[in-house]
Amino acid sequence: MEDQDNQLNIELSAEIAEGIYSNLAIISHSTSEFVVDFIRIMPGTPKANVKSRIILTPEHAKRLMFALQDNISKFETQNGKIKIAENPFIPPMPMGFGGGEA
Repeated sequence: MEDQDNQLNIELSAEIAEGIYSNLAIISHSTSEFVVDFIRIMPGTPKANVKSRIILTPEHAKRLMFALQDNISKFETQNGKIKIAENPFIPPMPMGFGGGEA
């Protein structure tokens, strides 16, 4: 019974469950937070808008990194290595307040 007391109920609305497609992420950081902007770039369009912004503490950013590494490893075990191709129409993006780009 003690396990049930420690459970966290997470609710997912229908709108959020649909998700938002992103084909570019810009990651910036300060001493206290990481900011991940998810962007959708369309070919031939000179402008792209941030579709979602996630702000994390450094500790949670590192946990996210480990979770992504674990899931990518599992995916590649089942489906083969993910190939990353250079995308020539994406220009270098200016960085925010001290971060990098992913």
